[in-house]
Amino acid sequence: MLCGLGTNLGSTGRLDEEGVERALAALKRFRLLAKQAGADEVFTLATAAARDAENGPAFVRDAKRILEQDIHVLTGAEEAEFAAYGIVCGFDKPEGISADMGGGSVEFMSLDRQPVGKGVTLPLGGLRLQDDAGGDVTSARKIAKKALSDVSVLKERAGETFYAVGGTWRAMGRLHMAQRKYPLHVMHNYEISTDEALKLCKLLIMKQGAPVHGISGVSANRRPLLPFGAVLLEQIIKVMKPSKVVFSALGVREGYLYCRLPAKVKKADPLITAAEEMAVLRARSPAHARELVGFTQHAFAAFGLKETGREKRFRKAACLFADITWRSHPDYRGAQALNIISNANIYAVDHPGRAYLALASYYRHEGLNPNQGEPPLLEVAGDRLAERSKLLGALFRVGYLFSAAMPGVLPHLRFEEEDGEIVLNVPKDLADLEGERPEKRLRGLAEVSGKTVRLAIS
Repeated sequence: MLCGLGTNLGSTGRLDEEGVERALAALKRFRLLAKQAGADEVFTLATAAARDAENGPAFVRDAKRILEQDIHVLTGAEEAEFAAYGIVCGFDKPEGISADMGGGSVEFMSLDRQPVGKGVTLPLGGLRLQDDAGGDVTSARKIAKKALSDVSVLKERAGETFYAVGGTWRAMGRLHMAQRKYPLHVMHNYEISTDEALKLCKLLIMKQGAPVHGISGVSANRRPLLPFGAVLLEQIIKVMKPSKVVFSALGVREGYLYCRLPAKVKKADPLITAAEEMAVLRARSPAHARELVGFTQHAFAAFGLKETGREKRFRKAACLFADITWRSHPDYRGAQALNIISNANIYAVDHPGRAYLALASYYRHEGLNPNQGEPPLLEVAGDRLAERSKLLGALFRVGYLFSAAMPGVLPHLRFEEEDGEIVLNVPKDLADLEGERPEKRLRGLAEVSGKTVRLAIS
């Protein structure tokens, strides 16, 4: 809940009294909700505003009384580190700079798949910057420019990825989505070029307080802070010159919880873990979904398709997701798969990857020439992943028809390349599976792959 604790903190040195009242009332509600949810343990963190304000200790004391537990008041270094771990647990091998813009401060941390070195914290949060600048964006730009000139870590990681954490920057990303009519409404891992980011910053700075197309998607409480978030991002880009700006839905909260996980759990792949759980919850046979991974791997090799490590992860996840809408009416399985998978609460997958996962299941259910036309997500996937999603969907259509979604069959089916043709070898004890429908599915596979595909009983 955006309570505005740090409103006027720069000029008064104190937490906003109205913000304090709103925050304490929210904590009473959260305490009861946690009890109703059966939470075994609750972790409460306080960030820059409570740390820096003259009346911060009094607020923390009142919050402790309401929650009946201790509150961890984070140092600036801890805030930077936990925000960085939020990036670590939400992205695949992140490298660059993470920056968490809150109401009172912004924290920077260097990333090489893990946080590196010490974090940097500056009093450039949205509310603080707005207050220190007297609400004037020109003054805010000067303040940000001066403060960032000595942040060496930004220059050291020049040309790499900038990971933007915090509600104000997420709101900017949401606005950018609305303006370009982006077909995937998932904020996490949404990325834009530095040129696009600078254009967005310039627009918000110039239009301070004026209506902007797409602003209805941003909460009214957040809108006044957008120009100041834009000022800070603009100045960061000028110093760091990142290759791109990527928005994160994860930050201090998720990073703190990630740090409390056992080492073995930390090492797990977030995407594959989520896909495995989805298969267990919704597929007819998780074992069959796992067999589908090997089946498609051998098929890709037979078709001469090489995969990067990133693409192999995506294909594995797509196989695990492939049967999650089987309980739906056949007429809606494809559309539901497209919607559920593309918008799933999954991490460590970029937007083209999300589109690939969803499209593979979509083509499995809808066929390779869907009646309603091609879905807009093809644009998000990009040409390479879009074409591979069709091939993977065609392989799913073959595999499920032969196996009835049950384990034990796919390991005995194997695609092989023979004299320029692709042959699906089927053992004699499964020969009765040959028929009109399997032949039709193989013709579809041939069409999408551009190769001759036939069945052979061996």
